[in-house]
Amino acid sequence: MGLKSNICIRKDEDLLFHELKKRFAEAVERNRAEGILFSGGLDSALVAAYSGKSKAISVGLESYGEDRYYAERVAKFLKLDHYHKTVKIEEAISVIPAVIKILKSFDPAIPNDVTACRGLKCAKDMGIGSMMTGDGSDEIFAGYDFMLKRTDLEEYMARMHPVMRFSSNKIGEALGIDIKQPFLDKEFMDFSRGIDLALKIRKENGQTWGKWILRNAFEGVLPQEILWQTKRPLEYGSGMTELRKVIESRVSDEEFEKGKKKYPIKFWNKEHFYYYRIYRDVVGEIPAPKKEEKICECCGAGMDQSAFHCRVCGGVTEWGKPKN
Repeated sequence: MGLKSNICIRKDEDLLFHELKKRFAEAVERNRAEGILFSGGLDSALVAAYSGKSKAISVGLESYGEDRYYAERVAKFLKLDHYHKTVKIEEAISVIPAVIKILKSFDPAIPNDVTACRGLKCAKDMGIGSMMTGDGSDEIFAGYDFMLKRTDLEEYMARMHPVMRFSSNKIGEALGIDIKQPFLDKEFMDFSRGIDLALKIRKENGQTWGKWILRNAFEGVLPQEILWQTKRPLEYGSGMTELRKVIESRVSDEEFEKGKKKYPIKFWNKEHFYYYRIYRDVVGEIPAPKKEEKICECCGAGMDQSAFHCRVCGGVTEWGKPKN
């Protein structure tokens, strides 16, 4: 048999686009909530597009980050009830101990978690009891830049999906907010994981894109500027990455050198050490591994046998490291 014609291929893709949109709308309906943790990125914008009258809450660090621009652009297009919370640097830093205590972790991804925490706290202050997030989209539809180059991506994703965890769940639980995640809805996830990887990563106008199928399937649902924006990690879009510079400046060279000698931990940098000092104050000692767990080579904590990284220190296993 010969190859399918371009017309047949396009027809098959159009049918898949239609089915994807239908199933996503159903997933949002099953996971409807009063509010949305909203950045204006592709994932939260898609959730917002099908969310009805849910309140959209975005967070930004003073004058840093791009999320406010995109959030306001999407909010205007979709006529959302949008609230933006501006956070000052000292306020953001003051939240770090609470985040570390909730997550029981000194993973350097803390600035990302501070953003989620401030957004969910804002929701709580507004009397909102349930929030939707865009969690899971990047993991399922290959949205991270490192995925575009990974040669073992299908195997990597197959191993990653069963062990995925998101900080918003723990933070929401601590604040008394029910977290809903449409992309992680079981029915939708089962369907989406079956989509060919060639439809998740594809070249368009000379550039390789992750989440290609999402960008194409939802044409007309969102503006082109939103559909084809590049990936902005939450900490960058919100501006919280600026915290890293401030935190680094609060640890002297002498303190860092003493800390590296005192504690049997592989610290990435001064920022990592800063979080660990807080961890010791608000959590305590690193828990010993359980019988069935493997040991983190960076901090000695226990890890699930299938884990990609340590939930306590953020250390990455060999399997979790990019393979190009």
